[in-house]
Amino acid sequence: MSQQLQFPEPIQGTVNPSAGEAAKADGMALAQANTPINWADACAAAIELMARRGVEFQAADLIAGGLVHEPDSPNRWGPAFLKASAAGVIEAVGYAKSKRATVHSSICRTWQGTAEYRQGAAA
Repeated sequence: MSQQLQFPEPIQGTVNPSAGEAAKADGMALAQANTPINWADACAAAIELMARRGVEFQAADLIAGGLVHEPDSPNRWGPAFLKASAAGVIEAVGYAKSKRATVHSSICRTWQGTAEYRQGAAA
């Protein structure tokens, strides 16, 4: 006979979505501030190229395509994709298992170039 696992009520203040978003923003800003400029520029160009192609992609596709090398820290990816998303270059379209062996098939976001960006790039 087994019993159902019981979780205690969360400790007050430990579940706070706005604090989580603030911590995420702080972490992204720190990662971006410490990202080598040459890698950031190469990654931005790679994201823009994939966006123009109109295919769904993830960070691993940029490496596999020889468009950018693996960064010195995986924390570099988030700010790069966030910046491209905020600029209207790409939009999140789903989630998939990462193709990067270093992250053991964890779930990651997939992206695609926005229709507006693709139309502008074609002009």
